[in-house]
Amino acid sequence: MADCVPYRPAPGDIPTSPGVYRFLDKNGRVIYVGKAINLRNRLANYFQPLDSLHPRTRKMVTTAVGVKWITVANELEALSLEYSWIKEFAPRFNVMFRDDKSYPYLALTMAEEYPRIHITRERKRANTCYFGPYTQVWAVRETMDLLRKAFPLRSCTKGVFNRSQALGRPCLEGYIDKCAAPCVGRISSTKYRHLAEQVRAFLDGKTEPITSQLRQEMSEAAARLDYEQAAKTRDQLRALETVREKNAVVLDESIDADVFAFAKDELEMIMQVFYVRAGRIRGERGWVVDTSENTELPEMLEAFLEQVYGEYQAMDGQIAPAMSVDDIAHTPIQAIPAQVLMPLLPAHSPVLAAWLSQIRGKKVEIKVPRRGAKYSLMQTAAENAQQSLRLHKSKRVGDLTQRSEALRQLQEYLDLPEAPLRIEGYDISHTQGTNQVGSMVVFEDGAPLKRAYRTFNIKTTPDDSSDDTKAMNEVLTRRFLRLKQEEQEAQDELNSAESPKDLKSRRFSYPPDLVVVDGGAPQVNAAHKALLEVGANVSVIGLAKRLEEVWIPGSDFPVILPRTSPALYLLQYLRDESHRFAIGAHRKKRGKSVRRSALDKVPGLGKVRQKALLQHFGSLKRLKAATIEEIAEVEGIGSAIAKQIFQSFADSR
Repeated sequence: MADCVPYRPAPGDIPTSPGVYRFLDKNGRVIYVGKAINLRNRLANYFQPLDSLHPRTRKMVTTAVGVKWITVANELEALSLEYSWIKEFAPRFNVMFRDDKSYPYLALTMAEEYPRIHITRERKRANTCYFGPYTQVWAVRETMDLLRKAFPLRSCTKGVFNRSQALGRPCLEGYIDKCAAPCVGRISSTKYRHLAEQVRAFLDGKTEPITSQLRQEMSEAAARLDYEQAAKTRDQLRALETVREKNAVVLDESIDADVFAFAKDELEMIMQVFYVRAGRIRGERGWVVDTSENTELPEMLEAFLEQVYGEYQAMDGQIAPAMSVDDIAHTPIQAIPAQVLMPLLPAHSPVLAAWLSQIRGKKVEIKVPRRGAKYSLMQTAAENAQQSLRLHKSKRVGDLTQRSEALRQLQEYLDLPEAPLRIEGYDISHTQGTNQVGSMVVFEDGAPLKRAYRTFNIKTTPDDSSDDTKAMNEVLTRRFLRLKQEEQEAQDELNSAESPKDLKSRRFSYPPDLVVVDGGAPQVNAAHKALLEVGANVSVIGLAKRLEEVWIPGSDFPVILPRTSPALYLLQYLRDESHRFAIGAHRKKRGKSVRRSALDKVPGLGKVRQKALLQHFGSLKRLKAATIEEIAEVEGIGSAIAKQIFQSFADSR
């Protein structure tokens, strides 16, 4: 075995304490992360005869060129560190669950002086309460509209709020009484926050105190013959009752639980969850994971819970300083509930329960219901998972077949040594040579890997700015020089005797199997030259738009792929995606340049002093008409910078 795995450490060098280990490949990438109560015993399992290892484990061990570890105090710390590393490095041999869709949430920004209620698809901001997820965006919009009839909270952005505040008049929603208009002082900060607290309590399931209070207010208004106020309170009650009726009671009102179920086949598994808060189903969510390597189910469920609830540690795996345990506890869906109901216990469930309790600040139990309402609800979740799996399989069959065939055809048609599992596409976008931007898109296993997309701001001189060939040369040179640099850093780390505590993922450390540029023979030859100059041994091709011809460096004639072939479709998809991404980045850069102020051209004049100048003079026109002495009177502006400002306007006249 020592001949097969030369990096095997001596058993005596491996500690027997708890810890987290990571296997690294030849480029320094982390390809597997695991935890152990006893590192020596756990790592010994990987260095057995190859024939006795599971195929997935054997592939991982032979791909790796080194293993490192960090010891910790106990298994609970090992669990937290393992999650952090898996989240940071996304190792290819770890079981990775992926969300099957993006869900809308109802958010309440309690950190602001005047909390805002709005719809969002992210849920990581501190001191923000998230309610959901909702399966349809119309459902969350309807809920928000009904709530605002009873509690007229603002939904405007900070910019709109500040503008209304400066103008002294509210927006349209303030005029039609859909918002309490705190921007113009119609409601005090204390009363407005009370409204926000009522919304949070209502969505948290504490509905009875609020509805009882409104009924009492309605009766009191009617008793004093204030029928207008009584009718208004009645409408508020009806709106709240409508919201409450949309959430049927399925368990006792004292129960907060996440109810999980799964459905699987030989290739993939669907995990489904019902979020139950105050006895009501408040949302649902699904995940998909590959199971082609027959991973043990308890270990998969353990990894699943790590990834799902690890998100709720907030802000890169740590509880955000601005978020207290009480804030987390009042976030009904994002927070970890008191009970996690599973179809079977995950591996190391006592440690998982202790970890979840530590994050929540209160006790968390992981249970397997056997009978009663909880068991029935889990069966319903399982039926939903089965339906989701059937739908996913119908979409998956053609997709997997097409992608596999496309990669096989590319290997055959382009005479590549192996199928190009990672393909990178590059494109350049500009407007008559201005605001030039390069894009890099990445496809892995024939599908887009959007988290690996990158943009490049071209740094060429104005004379070269309209030359796409030179711009492409710059983009490829910068990308592959960065690759070589990070590979060298990874090699140095491998050769180092010390294990760094603070590991950082490397953005460009994954070399592609194939590079695709937009264009014909001139573009692909220029790209090939750029790769040779930086010493990158990567296959490169060009895809010409006119006849969809594939050009290979140094070839006098293009390769013509069949018009209906999956390989050509994949290249077209890659080319179009890189073009779309480049145009989007270019438009963003161009928009910023259009919005730039004339003051941006003055060296040493930052945003703070620009704001002070505009507030003092009221407009850029008045500033341009001011003398040096008048400009110097502004706080923070000295005579030297005043002269520069005056001169910059004089040069532009």
